[in-house]
Amino acid sequence: MTPSITIKSSFLTLSLLLYVFGPSKAHNSLHIDNSIYQFDDNDSISDIERLTYEDPNDETSFHDSLDEYPDDQLTIDYFDLLGLPVASLYIDEDALIKYGMSIVLLFLLLSPSSNAASLKACNFDGIYQLGDSISDTGNLIRENPNTPFSHLPYGQTFFNSTPTGRCSNGLLIIDYFALDAKLPLVNPYLNKDALTRHGVNFAVAGSTALSSQLLSEKKISSPLTNSSLDIQLDWMFSHFNSICFDQKDCNEKLMNALFLVGEIGANDYNYALLQGKTIQEVKEMVPEVVQTVKNAVERVISYGATRVVVSGNFPIGCFPIFLTVFQTNDTTAYDEFHCLKSLNALTSYHNDQIQQAIEVLKKENPRTVIVYGDYYNAFLWILRHASTLGFDNGSLQKSCCGIGGDYNFELKKSCGSQGVGVCPNADKVISWDGVQLTQKAYKFIADWLILDITPKLNCTL
Repeated sequence: MTPSITIKSSFLTLSLLLYVFGPSKAHNSLHIDNSIYQFDDNDSISDIERLTYEDPNDETSFHDSLDEYPDDQLTIDYFDLLGLPVASLYIDEDALIKYGMSIVLLFLLLSPSSNAASLKACNFDGIYQLGDSISDTGNLIRENPNTPFSHLPYGQTFFNSTPTGRCSNGLLIIDYFALDAKLPLVNPYLNKDALTRHGVNFAVAGSTALSSQLLSEKKISSPLTNSSLDIQLDWMFSHFNSICFDQKDCNEKLMNALFLVGEIGANDYNYALLQGKTIQEVKEMVPEVVQTVKNAVERVISYGATRVVVSGNFPIGCFPIFLTVFQTNDTTAYDEFHCLKSLNALTSYHNDQIQQAIEVLKKENPRTVIVYGDYYNAFLWILRHASTLGFDNGSLQKSCCGIGGDYNFELKKSCGSQGVGVCPNADKVISWDGVQLTQKAYKFIADWLILDITPKLNCTL
């Protein structure tokens, strides 16, 4: 059974699908046909806030909020199927023009039983990750067991409420990549007792692209770890030396592996900004940081990587930590999402340079598939559709775990500190601790990225 959306103007809907996704994706992902939804609340229409799509074949579900659609443009018809209260969703042409693109993309992302892009099409047999706290699944806590990430509330949502070193309340992007690829979760390199057959995670929370020595020369300290990108690459080299007889053997072993380089480099800028550097001074660091990332990709390719995702940075001007530190009464400093324009411009500059570096790498390595991971636009997509995705509009830029101020964040009272509380429902909030995101936010970002990068990885079923 292929899930679908019923709309009064099927021709217009199909035209939108063809325009946005092309003929093949429109055909494979959606049928303009009757949809079956189950109500979460059986009492009355006024009580219904969400619809649940039920796939009787796969026993999976799709949730969609009704908040996005005007009352006078939404009609619901009831009928029973297998004893369940169900409904069909109808939206008129005027509403479709306004909401159509979002509906289609939301459906592709939220419907687990759709034929949307999936990493399982690539038949990856392993994932290798370089990065920082966005990706670390337990390396920093093995370097420093006293870090706040080693105890609750970190990890409270998953792993039976046992902290694993993930800098969130639960799963991260790399975890959702692994699940989508039908692989086990990727273990941290410093867990020497962990299985490594399906990849290794070398990312360390707090790490930088530039070495600690280079940062020190710029009078910037790296407070959490010295395991910068070059150290992680050395770990990777040591690991491959331990499992490969020679380069040919490594090439064969890594032929079907996915390599994730980054997100990395954000902390170089974060530390500089928080330690008093101006935005212009930080901007001058970008070419060196990007060159370091480019060099890392070249090393990864030399190890035998055939498919590499190189990720850009998130729009840091939308994060509670920077909204707090750089808070201003100047309304022109903020964009439509109440993000700081100057900081997002800095991130965009970095991301543009990363994408240019990728193009050079593609020309230099024509046999390697190199794809850009667009964290920036994935995050902005969440902000644009926050209410539909189930987030609380009043808490979009507030920390779930935090205290004080307009953004529920204070530098000197971070998540895990005594007296710092946690919001009652982390699934309603995008930011977990002011720096990292919640499990739910990471899930949607991972879904967006998978939909974006999978076709570019040139995988076939």
